[in-house]
Amino acid sequence: MSIKLVAVDIDGTLLTNDRKITPEVFEAVRDAKKQGVKVVITTGRPIAGVQILLDDLNLKDTGDYVITFNGGLVQDTATGENIITEVMTYDDYLDIEFLSRKLNVHMHAITKEGIFTANRNIGKYTVHESTLVNMPIYYRTPEEMGDKEIIKMMFIDEPEILDAAIAKIPQEFYDKYTIVKSTPFYLEILNKTASKGNAITHLAEKMGLSLDQTMAIGDAENDRAMLEAVGNPVVMENGTPELKQIAKYITKSNEESGVAYALRKWVLK
Repeated sequence: MSIKLVAVDIDGTLLTNDRKITPEVFEAVRDAKKQGVKVVITTGRPIAGVQILLDDLNLKDTGDYVITFNGGLVQDTATGENIITEVMTYDDYLDIEFLSRKLNVHMHAITKEGIFTANRNIGKYTVHESTLVNMPIYYRTPEEMGDKEIIKMMFIDEPEILDAAIAKIPQEFYDKYTIVKSTPFYLEILNKTASKGNAITHLAEKMGLSLDQTMAIGDAENDRAMLEAVGNPVVMENGTPELKQIAKYITKSNEESGVAYALRKWVLK
């Protein structure tokens, strides 16, 4: 059965280490689209952090979709219509913000409008995230966050500090939220029903596709849910050993245009 939907992660997958799209990847995505294959950017980034990529890859036509915030937001890229929006409540914010202070780890919350931190001493990884995804940073006290539509929260800190904090997160938080580590210095916390896997499954159903007709390409732990959901999970050569254990295929690294290799070998006719 031919593959009609391909979910592609960005960092460490679609992009090289210097955050570029190689000509080989650009051409493979273009050819996939010509053959009627839906290529869906699927990322932990907010929507502002993917607009340039959607423009560059011509993925803003009628019927094109994008999955952002690790599945917290799914949009029609031609119209901007929200297909799925999984938000967090103000009580969620207060619980997670209090936990970050208890664990002595930096935290910020992200909406479609920007990054919000209650840390007067703004962490360098909050600044890094702002630069990476092209979003402004706002300082707001917890009391000023009640009217914000939060889609994702993040613990962000030096890897050793973050790992020490992760080890102390109570099980009740894992039961209540989707929690994924996307980089050594980012832990992402979302609504329990939000995941890349749930988003891909929903889109496949919307398009009338079976999971056998879906593929996902990723490299990191926050890609696990979509890799487990699709019929054809592909892990990058630079992906984690744990993810490679669940892969149907291993493609080349992001430095070697691994997305293009996967599309040409297992998708394009």
